Amino acid sequence: MKRYLTALIIITMTGLVCIEARAQKSRSTTVATSVSQQPLYTDYRGVKLGMTPAEVRAILGNPVLKDEELDYFVVSDTISAQVAYDAAHKVKVISVDYAGGAGAPDYRSVIGTALKTREDGSAFGMVRYESSGFWVSYSRTAPPLSIVTVTIQKIGS
Repeated sequence: MKRYLTALIIITMTGLVCIEARAQKSRSTTVATSVSQQPLYTDYRGVKLGMTPAEVRAILGNPVLKDEELDYFVVSDTISAQVAYDAAHKVKVISVDYAGGAGAPDYRSVIGTALKTREDGSAFGMVRYESSGFWVSYSRTAPPLSIVTVTIQKIGS
């Protein structure tokens, strides 16, 4: 079980790095949209950017992995959440993975715009809310074992 959990955490962290790299790349493409409207997706189960670890843990419970920089939560058999903290110990990133897409929100309720879909079935979309200081992305890996990842991150983190 411990090996499985370690492997899952490594895969998830790799996913966070990939999402950040994709997000940075998308800033120069048509995938990232900067909007002045009210954000559609601002929290996960009440966890918001800027919260303290204690506030996050009061909402999501005890994390499987607890660190000063990152908490890793297993919400269900198909859902995991990673919450990263800045130097001031405030939430700077919330990233939620939905294995098989089970329980994932519809992309329109997250980013409101069309996803850029590739031939392999993977898809990505991102919206930057400059005036609110964060961006939101929706990513789906290629089938057959798709993982949907929804990320909220402070701009400049």
